[in-house]
Amino acid sequence: MSQSGANAEGRASAWSVFRVFLRLGLTSFGGPIAHLGYFRDEFVARRKWITDRAYADLVALCQFTPGPTSSKVGIGIGLAQAGLPGAFAAWLGFTTPSALALILFGYGVIALGSRIDLAWLHGLTVVAVPVIAQALWGMARNLTPDAPRVTLAALAALAVMSWPTPAGFIGAILAGGLAGWLLLQSNADEGHVAIGARVSRTAALAALAVFFGLLLALPALRAADPSQAIALLDSFYRAGSLVFGGGNVVLPLLQVEVGPPGWVSNEAFFAGYGAAQAVPGPLFTFAAYLGTVSSVQPNGWIGAVICTAGIFASSFLLVVGTLPFWDDLRRLRPMRSALVGVNAAVVGMLLAFLYQPVWTNAIRNSADFGLALAGFVLLVFWKRPAWQVVALTAAGGAAIKALS
Repeated sequence: MSQSGANAEGRASAWSVFRVFLRLGLTSFGGPIAHLGYFRDEFVARRKWITDRAYADLVALCQFTPGPTSSKVGIGIGLAQAGLPGAFAAWLGFTTPSALALILFGYGVIALGSRIDLAWLHGLTVVAVPVIAQALWGMARNLTPDAPRVTLAALAALAVMSWPTPAGFIGAILAGGLAGWLLLQSNADEGHVAIGARVSRTAALAALAVFFGLLLALPALRAADPSQAIALLDSFYRAGSLVFGGGNVVLPLLQVEVGPPGWVSNEAFFAGYGAAQAVPGPLFTFAAYLGTVSSVQPNGWIGAVICTAGIFASSFLLVVGTLPFWDDLRRLRPMRSALVGVNAAVVGMLLAFLYQPVWTNAIRNSADFGLALAGFVLLVFWKRPAWQVVALTAAGGAAIKALS
């Protein structure tokens, strides 16, 4: 790791965390599973802020809890590096670029309506294939080095493809943990390095209390006060708090929240959905777009800030509230054995996601396959940084569209 921005303990400063996540927020195209690939390349392979096993454990924890998985993983890495300021810096850096892009797009929709064309961005969909394949390549070598764990990963992949629901994802992780606890105890890693959440248990318990308190208090406050700002905050906080499975799962719930009251028309909603798929960073920043185009004030950038804060607040509180206890649990031998199976299941889930929805949506013909293959070779064998591969793949996608 570069020592620039590191503190006396060898960890990164909050400012250094912000700069790294801001770059990722500008270049991490491809959706939440691709983001996990970008994060692994940056923080496991390049900077060595976290080990592969600890990273897989963090991914598993974030899959267990509601909200956007990739954003929570980023918050957890920031928390481990620089405490609460680092957690906020990671979230702010990773979220700001896509939120700003969708706010601007929202103003464009207001001005231009449906005349905006997003078809040229197909190349940015293709780039998710090599990014996820690279992450799978690296994690599989470290986390599934023997036949039992390869078999467990394969079974998890089949289970997730058969039941592609949040319940299926959590079930695969639980089954992997049970298999690890019962069958893979000899493979438990005695020298496991903890993530090292830099927050006290008191602060963690306070964060959990605030999480549940807001979940109960906001609906009551909304019933007592007709303020549209409170209504927005309640709707988007509830959406972020109760939805498992990431951004694509939250979209139907958001449509129910903003459609029937007449805040956002169906035409505007789906225009924003397409834009959210095309920008880098977390898909939950779709909330910024909805706040911008809302027909009821506060809207515009003020509505965007309210909706974005509402939908991400629960994720921040959950990571801060659970990560310190997660580190303690991982020190127990039965938990370490279970995590061997959980890590193998995470590899299997990543394999399943690589096929569906990433491959099936991105690879439409042989030209797309060639573009994805070129990106994989550049990432894995030529060791090119992800942002260069994103730029080249986007350009290649535009060229393919022009020629066809």
